Amino acid sequence: MPHASGISAKQSAPGTVRRQLIYVALGTLLILMIPLIAMQFSDEVNWGPGDFIIMGVMLFSAGLTYVLISKMRDNLAYRMGVGVAVVTGFVLVWMNLAVGLIGSEDNPLNLMYFGVLLIGILGAILSLFQPRGMMRALYATSLAQALVPVIALIIKRLQMDPVDMQPGVLGVFILNSFFALMFLVSATLFRKAADAEKEL
Repeated sequence: MPHASGISAKQSAPGTVRRQLIYVALGTLLILMIPLIAMQFSDEVNWGPGDFIIMGVMLFSAGLTYVLISKMRDNLAYRMGVGVAVVTGFVLVWMNLAVGLIGSEDNPLNLMYFGVLLIGILGAILSLFQPRGMMRALYATSLAQALVPVIALIIKRLQMDPVDMQPGVLGVFILNSFFALMFLVSATLFRKAADAEKEL
């Protein structure tokens, strides 16, 4: 008889989690080998120790987050929702740190994206990672993501500063729409997971 909450005791076994964390660590090392090898053949790739440390922490943190949260439910839609949210958040942070989504990476307006992720993280924690609570958190994250370029434009105009958005205002809106859409996909998957548990 399936458990009403959808939690899988077998999947949450400590041995299974430890094994998957080893896989995450190995995957992190393998991915970091790509720029390391590329540096031996091209001057275009020039990473310092700090770059490897930051990327390593980001990769491992993303993998760790997925392993720990996805194990809370034995539900494919729930796990897919976690995966989409984690990957989207990772790419958002990566792009923000590397080149910035609004202007350059030094533009303080880019700090709003960390606020976007904070909304999702706090929402997930406050909901105790329940599917319906996760759904609401990701809907809020999607909305916040879509509002960032609008807020950036308002701030710039109130400050009487020229609007410096690369790759252009339209490009920034399109890029933000993509991330907002991905968070929306994650929310939809959590809604599906919640509906599946409701039927049990």
